[in-house]
Amino acid sequence: MNSAYDVIVVGGGNAAFCAALAAREAGASVIAIECAPETERGGNSRFTAGAMRVAYNGVDDLARLMPDLTAEEKANTDFGVYSEDQFYDDLCRVTQYRTDPRLAETLVGRSFETMLWMRSKGVRFAPIYGRQAFKIEGKFKFWGGLTVEAWGGGPGLIDSLYTIAARHGVDIAYSTRALRLVHDDGGVHGVAVRRNGRTETIAAKAVVLATGGFEANAEWRTRYLGPGWDLVKVRGSRFNTGDGIRMALEIGAMPRGNWSGCHAVGWDRNAPEFGDLSVGDGFQKHSYPFGIMVNARGRRFVDEGADFRNYTYAKYGRAILEQPGQFAWQVFDRKVAHLLRDEYRIKRVTKVSAQTLEELAGKLEDVDLAGFLDEVRGYNAAVRTDVPFNPNIKDGRRTEGLAIDKSNWANTIDAPPFEGYAVTCGITFTFGGLSIDDSGSVIDTDGEPIRGLYAAGELVGGLFYFNYPGGTGLMSGSVFGKIAGAAAGRRARA
Repeated sequence: MNSAYDVIVVGGGNAAFCAALAAREAGASVIAIECAPETERGGNSRFTAGAMRVAYNGVDDLARLMPDLTAEEKANTDFGVYSEDQFYDDLCRVTQYRTDPRLAETLVGRSFETMLWMRSKGVRFAPIYGRQAFKIEGKFKFWGGLTVEAWGGGPGLIDSLYTIAARHGVDIAYSTRALRLVHDDGGVHGVAVRRNGRTETIAAKAVVLATGGFEANAEWRTRYLGPGWDLVKVRGSRFNTGDGIRMALEIGAMPRGNWSGCHAVGWDRNAPEFGDLSVGDGFQKHSYPFGIMVNARGRRFVDEGADFRNYTYAKYGRAILEQPGQFAWQVFDRKVAHLLRDEYRIKRVTKVSAQTLEELAGKLEDVDLAGFLDEVRGYNAAVRTDVPFNPNIKDGRRTEGLAIDKSNWANTIDAPPFEGYAVTCGITFTFGGLSIDDSGSVIDTDGEPIRGLYAAGELVGGLFYFNYPGGTGLMSGSVFGKIAGAAAGRRARA
């Protein structure tokens, strides 16, 4: 590891390596500092399923991103259209119209061109057949505006980015933790790091922070998200403890965004404290729109069919955390078992099965038996069975007259075998972070750019509030990583 570079990228995930590649493209010498050892590299990106939400105008656009698409796939698939207007509307709607319009327009407007750029570097993409399309009358139909994933999911994306970065001459320092920014009145000039038990300083003309949020920091979670958040499972990297945010705040950066908000989902109740790379994203349980979720009292507590799971799963983890005991059970019957995502079939799953509802009730650990049976009876009686069930659209097959009605995909639970899956809250990333301008420069508390300091990825505040559309996290990291890296590279070479 040299003692000086044009650009230092602090972080090891998708946003960090998009920044590193963009800085190299601008002609800068670049080092990426990854606090994890090589075996755990990749940040939260490695734990994702690799989905990326992108605006496109039909199959011809998708074919540019995925030249491997065959004629048969094109003929047998309805990819639809997901316009920039649709993407922007979805982002505004699920964030309750609090998303920063400038950041949102940049994300949406540059999504397609950024993925084309990644493709030109060698990153491969594929359609998300397994999780985002159902086969209806012999033809696959995509739903929810999410169509494309990185080849090999999150692990495939990370391995690809690291290979490409090495080929382009990006140095990588593993097990190297950034401690503080080297800063004076002239701006940021490097990073003090700890490596192999020793503290040293790496000089640079620009620094890009892409270290993720503070989701792996139990003390910060409790401080900013509130009581009980110290108890959640962490879906991803154990290294995302807010160091990048802290270092920037220490030199006067402006905090921005939804500091009391986060992306949190239904996660296997018996999953480990932090993400397990051997399982990856398999502990998630996202097919709840086709069943019901009950708490310890046996009662439903959310509208499972309020929207496509893409637009609700990131906020329902919080709802589960708020239940007695911080857990819930997802319940399905034979009619919808074939629709359950692959994550329901992993070996390490907390699952029970039964031939009768009474038997199932007895197996739902920590759930009130009588309360559950009463809830199911009331739910079944309220289902509008005259409305056709269609998993590809918001079908309006609903319940009527319940305290919490189900808006879509309501099926009676009466066809054995019955299955139950225990879930708790799994946090993905936090929404509070740093303020940036159009070039990715970090803004200080006086509203001015901090010279030489840029940011991208989860630690950018102002984009997500309360919730987020599925696949937008990786897309955000790519778009703003490319912007920040290019700006840092230009500054360094000026």
